Amino acid sequence: MTVEPVPGGLAAPGAWHPHRSGPGLGVAGGEVPTPGGSVPRVVVATLLRGSGATGVETHIREVAAFSSAHGEVTTIVTPFSWVMPIAAPVFGARLAIDRVSPATGVAWYRYWHRQVLRAALSRHLARTPHAVVYAHCPPSAYAALRARRSPDQRVVMAVHFDQSQADEWVDKGRIRPHTKVYAGIRRLEAEVIPALDGIVYLSRSAQAALAGWLPAVEDMPSIVIPNFVEDAGLPDSDGATPSAPAQADLVSVGGLEPAKNHAFLLRVLAEANRLGRRYRLDIVGDGPCRGDLGALAAALGVEEQVRLLGYRSDVRSLLPRYRLYVHASTREVMALAPIEALAAGLPVVAAPVGGLTDMVDADVEGLFWSVTDPAAAARLLVDLLEDRDRLARMSLAARARFARSLDAAVVAPRLFDFLRSVPTRAGAGAGHLGAGSPP
Repeated sequence: MTVEPVPGGLAAPGAWHPHRSGPGLGVAGGEVPTPGGSVPRVVVATLLRGSGATGVETHIREVAAFSSAHGEVTTIVTPFSWVMPIAAPVFGARLAIDRVSPATGVAWYRYWHRQVLRAALSRHLARTPHAVVYAHCPPSAYAALRARRSPDQRVVMAVHFDQSQADEWVDKGRIRPHTKVYAGIRRLEAEVIPALDGIVYLSRSAQAALAGWLPAVEDMPSIVIPNFVEDAGLPDSDGATPSAPAQADLVSVGGLEPAKNHAFLLRVLAEANRLGRRYRLDIVGDGPCRGDLGALAAALGVEEQVRLLGYRSDVRSLLPRYRLYVHASTREVMALAPIEALAAGLPVVAAPVGGLTDMVDADVEGLFWSVTDPAAAARLLVDLLEDRDRLARMSLAARARFARSLDAAVVAPRLFDFLRSVPTRAGAGAGHLGAGSPP
């Protein structure tokens, strides 16, 4: 069952604080004891370090920032929160295993990170009897279900993946479909997810994809909450800081990996050149495809039009310097980079996949293109970029869409209200999990 937001049921942005417990972001190991009362402490559980550039980590940081700004303490617990004697050797062993068998490396990573996370959560939850654990993947949810000590500690998971994490590992080229590791990941999800107290879907497509192969989720408490970012406002007309690179026409942000499909953007540029329009593109992000993209740009004759900027921590200050945000991913749940683009007043052109259709209406905040036809995409791009009035209208609509439905001040209260109101489900919990659960 999906919980629908109640119109007008939230406090005004900036005033939301159902439970004040002192300002700040909690770090596992230095927690503030939970005071008496019925409002649970929010504990974020993740296998990731939390400081990286992934969309999951950005989501976690936005959750923590909103919490801190409203006088709450949201503690983030990771496998690195508590230094265990076995942690360094088992984490380090993965590097050697990866060189021999990437699939075995995936299984090793998932198993040992969730085991260490479980120990860290057990230590934290022993001092936080009334809590809701907000987990960010099935292994993290498994660790939380195993670590919790009472029904007063609920477990809610965010669905950041499309169908299954097994498919994401296939997209990264680390495992093959329908192998032992692939089946093990699916099996763990089938055990863990129905044992949860609630689910947060980042998009309607993620909800439909999971229910498509795991029907048990249809009767679980859930809500669709998009990714969100804090409104940083628009910069002055001079744009970003003087140290930022010179403005280009187009920008795309994302890890340089196959599913992000940046090669398509280079082919679109080449097709636009054939139409007599020469545009410049900046790609922000790093990853295993960087070398291939550089070689492809040279082969297509667009190397002078493309800059691979690598990882940047100042993406949001860079975005207003561009005219249009372009996205070529073939699989998305609720991409954060297009949300940041909308916040900067950039129209978005992307494939109609995943949560992108939740944040963009065609010919309003942007356009949808087919990522299998570079020539048609180039024509769409030229038509838009050469129509300044249309582009300006879309820019205003993009900013309005962000303010209306993707701003942290609007969305985060719905998330926290759901997390704090989810009851413990009868029959849910670690009792449904096998001791030898698979990857």
